Amino acid sequence: MHRRKHGSMRLGRRHFIAASASGLMAAPAIVSAQTEWPNRQIRIVVPYPPGGPSDVTTRLVLERAGAVLGQSVLFDNRAGASGAIGAEHVKNSAPDGYTFLTTTTAMVCITQHLQPLPYDPAKDFVAVARTATSWIGMGVNPQVPANNLQEFIAYAKANPGKINFGSAGLATITQLYGEIFNIEAGVKMVHVPYKGSAPATNDLLSGQIQVQFDPTTLPHIAAGRLKCFAILGERRWPGKPDIPTLKEQGLGKIGGDAWYGILAPKGTPQPIVDKLARAIGEAAKDAGVGDKLVAGGNYASYQDPATFAATIERERQSFGEIIKKADIKV
Repeated sequence: MHRRKHGSMRLGRRHFIAASASGLMAAPAIVSAQTEWPNRQIRIVVPYPPGGPSDVTTRLVLERAGAVLGQSVLFDNRAGASGAIGAEHVKNSAPDGYTFLTTTTAMVCITQHLQPLPYDPAKDFVAVARTATSWIGMGVNPQVPANNLQEFIAYAKANPGKINFGSAGLATITQLYGEIFNIEAGVKMVHVPYKGSAPATNDLLSGQIQVQFDPTTLPHIAAGRLKCFAILGERRWPGKPDIPTLKEQGLGKIGGDAWYGILAPKGTPQPIVDKLARAIGEAAKDAGVGDKLVAGGNYASYQDPATFAATIERERQSFGEIIKKADIKV
């Protein structure tokens, strides 16, 4: 009995020592893997078709970030269901630091308030970095008898229900911009949803609608085919630097901007998230990247993981409140 007990204790000690050694070896191995990251190609899932603003901005910034990291980047377009198909794919991917997701304001701040999603923006992902933001032009048909924002608001108040604003579709961010303007300015413009931004812009040019809040208005504003009383965004648009932002004129305080960013699957090691974020920050400062973004109607607007996470949460709440106030339903 004594002998067996003594032997059992020796066996227990051997197992404990072996397990401890194994743990000591595993910990440095994990740290080493994270330190050496990335040692193979990084994949960025873009949940929209090629050629759109989310795709173009992602490629510009992340190609440069990959060069900073010394690793190639694969862009995997998985479009459909307003970004949900790509998001669900990344949600179910291994959190090993080699699969990331391009996101938009709508994907993580708006859509969840309107319909069920196969992912939870708050629980299934971690914020890596914001990459870029689009300028949004408040395009106004030239026949509207107003020459600045104050005159436009006065005209809209005097003519409730007679100004129509177009959007890219029901419950899109382009509708929400109009609804936010209604609330902040105290006016009653009528929403007209289209199947995309381009058809709405065509009707804006022909006078079928009077206003549109959309990047597609910018070329027509630059060419003088549309009036513009405000730019939505944190900065003035270089195409017409004399046009003030909405915030400079006392509005635009409720909602957020149309930005793009990168998320990682929940569980991705924080050192990897931080390393990619730093590379994105370096890419955002690159003059060549910045020039190409501006040419496409966007500007670099880098935010680190903590700041980006706070932006997402703040704007998720504010857009949810707008959707309730405007009674928007899909």
